[in-house]
Amino acid sequence: MDYMKLGNTGMDVSRICLGCMSFGEVQPGGHQWVLDEEQSRLIIKKALELGINFFDTANVYSGGTSEEITGRALRDYANRDEIVLATKVWGRMHPGPNGGGLSRKAIMSEIDKSLKRLGTDYVDLYIIHRWDYNTPIEETMEALHDVVKAGKAIYIGASAMYAWQFQKALYTAEKHGWTRFVSMQNHLNLIYREEEREMMPLCKDQKIAVTPYSPLASGRLIRDWSETTHRSETDQIQKSKYDATADVDRLVVERVASIAEKRGVPRIHIALAWLLQKESVAAPIIGATKIGQVEDAVGALSVKLTPEEIAFLEEPYVPHPVVGAQ
Repeated sequence: MDYMKLGNTGMDVSRICLGCMSFGEVQPGGHQWVLDEEQSRLIIKKALELGINFFDTANVYSGGTSEEITGRALRDYANRDEIVLATKVWGRMHPGPNGGGLSRKAIMSEIDKSLKRLGTDYVDLYIIHRWDYNTPIEETMEALHDVVKAGKAIYIGASAMYAWQFQKALYTAEKHGWTRFVSMQNHLNLIYREEEREMMPLCKDQKIAVTPYSPLASGRLIRDWSETTHRSETDQIQKSKYDATADVDRLVVERVASIAEKRGVPRIHIALAWLLQKESVAAPIIGATKIGQVEDAVGALSVKLTPEEIAFLEEPYVPHPVVGAQ
């Protein structure tokens, strides 16, 4: 396993982060393809054996049961001092006007609930899941600063927003002497590269670690075009992200397959190697429902693409509608 500093911090993270959205109990209206606790623990244990120390979940994943399962497994299998544990806040957790968002009330309530579900005194990275248009950014940033000062989070991060919003948050923290974001969890892969326009240059300039979600485009980058899975057939979020651009994305997917075949490696190695060569990318977040998927993801660390291969993969891309930022 390779490790690197998370942005402009002294904390080391594995170059592969295990995303924990696929762990949990099936909820009404939620993901129907999530793994139960027994299956989830096997994947978490394998990730630890492979040297992964970075785990990403969220309060909203499977109604909080992802946090519970992840927390129990890490307590049983890992040394907490070596684990980098991230969770998120923003999603709606209960009915009513204060059931979600990034108000001080929501943040102070949800951090304690997340810590209880995770079974830990602190998280290493507390991430705002989306931008909250109904709460002043000053209120959000001060609340996050207070969470850090209370010892409930070591660092804070952000996810899925426009670059102007992220810059506004960074400026607000700087202006008031509050804790700054150290990471950006954005939507980035070979068939969705809109983040390269403004967010990626901003993160490079500000020494912000990029931890891309959906690095394999929910598996579309690494499957035969006609192949389907239980997730691809039932995951409405995946459909909303990629169905509209499927025709133009197909050539990129075929080029991933072409390079993988020439090199004699799994397609996942090529898709992840493209991300890992980007300067600001610290650790793509890999979701897994099979142990082999974790093993293949770690194997991508040994693949270095040539400039010619990178150009070949990137050449067919066309502009896409923005997906992720709201």
